[in-house]
Amino acid sequence: MTLFHRVACIATALLLIGATFGPGDSLAQRTGGSVGLGGQVGSPAGVTLKLHNDNAPSYDFLAAWDLDDFFFFNAHAQFSRPINAENVDGLELFYGPGAYIGFLDNGIDDNNPNIDADDEDAVLGISGRIGLNLLVDPRFELYAQLTPRFNLVPETDADLGGGIGFRYYF
Repeated sequence: MTLFHRVACIATALLLIGATFGPGDSLAQRTGGSVGLGGQVGSPAGVTLKLHNDNAPSYDFLAAWDLDDFFFFNAHAQFSRPINAENVDGLELFYGPGAYIGFLDNGIDDNNPNIDADDEDAVLGISGRIGLNLLVDPRFELYAQLTPRFNLVPETDADLGGGIGFRYYF
């Protein structure tokens, strides 16, 4: 098992443990201090954990992977604003800054046999996030988001990710 796979397994386990044993007096709805646990599909796919705050930034964490070649953990402060749409309750715009750290598994390059299958790079960068939340009920949230990313290490590069997902609040 490569370092990439070990880190992916450990981070996913930590998110699940944190959600299970997190807040002692959790309410079964999205109120200040609620914890939302869910999943995301897109680029990247992953497990998401959100610490919701009323009238303050919420914090969103994503342990994500892109098939077998990239794993990263990213965290964002998230500011929300309600959207007044006709016949739609619970719609919010969210946005905020963040950062990420990850591991890129370079794999085997058929054109260059000198690259080892265990060759991995650490990746570090900053990101932003913008999207829409829809509160289906006080415990269940659907979202769609875009995440522009700017790699700082090992080289500078820009990328755009995003996904759709859900969270259940405890």
